[in-house]
Amino acid sequence: MTDTDHPLLNWDEHGQPLSSQFDDVYFSKASGLAESRYVFLQHNQLAQRFAALSNGETFVIGETGFGTGLNFLCAWQCFLAHAPAGARLQFISVEKYPLSRADLAQALALWPELSQLREQLLQQYLAIHSGFQHLLLDNGRVSLTLLIGDVLTMLKQLDGQINAWFLDGFAPAKNPEMWNEQVFAQLARLASTDTTLATFTSAGFVRRGLLAAGFAVQRVAGFGHKREMLAGRFQPETSGAEPTTTGAPWFARPQPHNAATTQRHAIIIGAGIAGCASAASLAARGWRVTLIEQHQHIAQEASGNAQGILYLKLSAHDTALSRFILSGFGYTRRLLEAVSATQADHQPTAILSKNDWDSCGILQLAFNDKEQKRLAALAAHFAPSLLRAVDAQQASQLAGLPLDNGGLFFPEAGWIHPPALCQALSQHPLIHIQTTQQAISLTQVDQQWQLHPESGLLATAPVVVLCNAANVAQFSQTQHLPLSRVRGQTTQLPVTASSQSLQCVVCANGYMAPARNSTHTIGASFNFADDSQAATLAEHRSNLALLHELAPSFQLHCATDGIDVTTLQGHAAFRCTSIDYLPLVGPVAEHQAFLHSYADLRKDARLPLTQPCPWHQGLYVNTAHGSRGLISAPLAAELLAAWICAEPLPLPLELAQQCHPNRFALRTLMRNQAE
Repeated sequence: MTDTDHPLLNWDEHGQPLSSQFDDVYFSKASGLAESRYVFLQHNQLAQRFAALSNGETFVIGETGFGTGLNFLCAWQCFLAHAPAGARLQFISVEKYPLSRADLAQALALWPELSQLREQLLQQYLAIHSGFQHLLLDNGRVSLTLLIGDVLTMLKQLDGQINAWFLDGFAPAKNPEMWNEQVFAQLARLASTDTTLATFTSAGFVRRGLLAAGFAVQRVAGFGHKREMLAGRFQPETSGAEPTTTGAPWFARPQPHNAATTQRHAIIIGAGIAGCASAASLAARGWRVTLIEQHQHIAQEASGNAQGILYLKLSAHDTALSRFILSGFGYTRRLLEAVSATQADHQPTAILSKNDWDSCGILQLAFNDKEQKRLAALAAHFAPSLLRAVDAQQASQLAGLPLDNGGLFFPEAGWIHPPALCQALSQHPLIHIQTTQQAISLTQVDQQWQLHPESGLLATAPVVVLCNAANVAQFSQTQHLPLSRVRGQTTQLPVTASSQSLQCVVCANGYMAPARNSTHTIGASFNFADDSQAATLAEHRSNLALLHELAPSFQLHCATDGIDVTTLQGHAAFRCTSIDYLPLVGPVAEHQAFLHSYADLRKDARLPLTQPCPWHQGLYVNTAHGSRGLISAPLAAELLAAWICAEPLPLPLELAQQCHPNRFALRTLMRNQAE
């Protein structure tokens, strides 16, 4: 995205937005609210269908053209009025040109009756960048996934099933990219026999295209001055449409787990950021969660740092890792706002205080010519709202301390106290935490997973999620996963009269965060050889050296010259990483059976095999987040919940597959490598 990807708007005398690019209105000048209710809610029978939902059931709406979000707010309002308290709404909308937050607020201010929902949306409408951007509202009961990009590209990467379609792009004559056979084919791919569709247009080629794709649409009376519109239901047998393919079986969704569906109970092993976020995502869907932690308190290992930074290590080449980071950063940034807002909403959950995080921004310094070129490429590729180039003078003004180098400034980023976030995520009535408990082995009996300590039985549930970093590989079912551990240590540096002027995080090879509780966090080391669990003097010295390299002036302002290293406090832990640096998120297969089932891939990696994947039914992992856990683990938890609850995935299908635990065994077969 660039800054020109926000639409250029004109505002008429009534305060309604008009698109300069498409020369069209965002909603009816007569009454946009009434039009949305008539066209999309009434003709998809949403009030009746919401009322018929069961507790624990999710209704999914898909939309082409998010625009001002008016349709979303109308659907949300209708859902609150008619759906049972235990049902959920998932709204997925494609938008190539998202409105700025200010424009969205101005447009939606026209509808005072939607003010409460509008404010919730605006509170979460930040860090909206390219790709899939996932937002949680109403304490997780409602989710909004914005697919920011070209409609066809985005829909091709959507994996899930839509219950009702809203087709609401600008008029077909003015925005033909939104209305063509390829788009209609994607709408059909994501539909089922119960899927309905409604749109304001009655254009003949749209009607014919939808009919050819399998939608039995007909013209009905339109809204206001519009004589007709289209509405109907997906009925592919009437059209001769080609059936959709299921794709690669090794990435297919496991068959529904009867015990999991009825009991809705999961055990999660590991109460760091991955485990706590996974617990929160499942609890928001009405699942009971037993969270197992081997230490006396949660967030003791890699999630136990005093300050973690929301650092975006991006690529200008749209790599899988870069796209995951961009979506994950947006989700974490919005999550921080949500768990902070609970204080004002008087919710009975733990909240983050002003002392627990700060969106102060991050300065990434260009410390040599090679890094300067890399950062310049990033500045040319991404929108200034995400990152912008700054010179040394501008960097010094942003930091509040003198710096010798410029670089990039990430205005939406900052730092967080990870244990506080873990505490906030795990404080839910449906989450039960068991500390000082360690599972040594797993067995499955009658659709129930049994967790065994050294002796006896620790817990049972139909679903188990392994979030205990590299210790995931200690279980026989997951010992084949290629995980590695990298020791890291941070150092707590006492604040000085000068250093307290630091206003944002400054990073390069190392980093320094603004003071929290009168100390700065600096670091962090990467040590592949040391297995020590405790902070060492050698790595305190290494972190001080990184600080000096970061900005020589920091040595003076932080009074590190001659400091007694033996007095410094710090935190040491082991990051868990994968060989391709992407996390492992999803269901686990029976490894030997997998290799046997797909052994023919050793001869020809392109064979169209169809045999079902031999899953460990009800077993999942969420691990290998490396040093990016604060950015990647919360979104990975939503991805995991979507796998478990059979919801549309909050990430592009290709990216979800690149994070799938089966990817390593698949590569072994396709490359005909030895085990």
